[in-house]
Amino acid sequence: MRTLFAQPRSQRAHPDMEIAESELSEAEKKHARALMRVNHSGEVSAQALYSGQALSAHSPQTTIALQQAALEETEHLAWCESRIKQLGGHTSLLNPLFYIGSFSIGVVAGILGDKWNLGFLAETEKQVEAHLASHLGKLPESDQKTRKIIEQMQLDETKHAQVAIQHGAAELPTPAKFLMNKVSKLMTTSAYYL
Repeated sequence: MRTLFAQPRSQRAHPDMEIAESELSEAEKKHARALMRVNHSGEVSAQALYSGQALSAHSPQTTIALQQAALEETEHLAWCESRIKQLGGHTSLLNPLFYIGSFSIGVVAGILGDKWNLGFLAETEKQVEAHLASHLGKLPESDQKTRKIIEQMQLDETKHAQVAIQHGAAELPTPAKFLMNKVSKLMTTSAYYL
């Protein structure tokens, strides 16, 4: 409920805080806010996923790693939501569905055991990092505020994947990675418009 309905807060300063707003056309604003809506939905899903994974994790160390990742994802949620508002947009109407689905997937990942749970975390973060890199290529060049947020998110996601690997993450089988990628594409495409 807190992820979906409460105002997210960031303990760190927003990465774009020192950057002045640039002149963007209405088409550029529309595109940038849609990309940030996708990123916001990804953060909602991450909150749900990590909550489900932490709930069913087998060891306290895995639970702590998941809770730490979730804490930083809350900051990403705050940054994305703030930027969407600055661009005159709204968050995705599909977020409640994304939350329920991601929480369920997280519980299943945890039940499979810690090495698979952490493997799922590592693979999720690798795919998110690639997704964010693609957004950097799609942003209007002049939108440095959005770019700075995405760049910081990308650094954090890389760190989350590394922590999962250090804690013993297993490499997921190729079919699992493929399925995760297809589900992600479905979510990102729908969140872009809704």
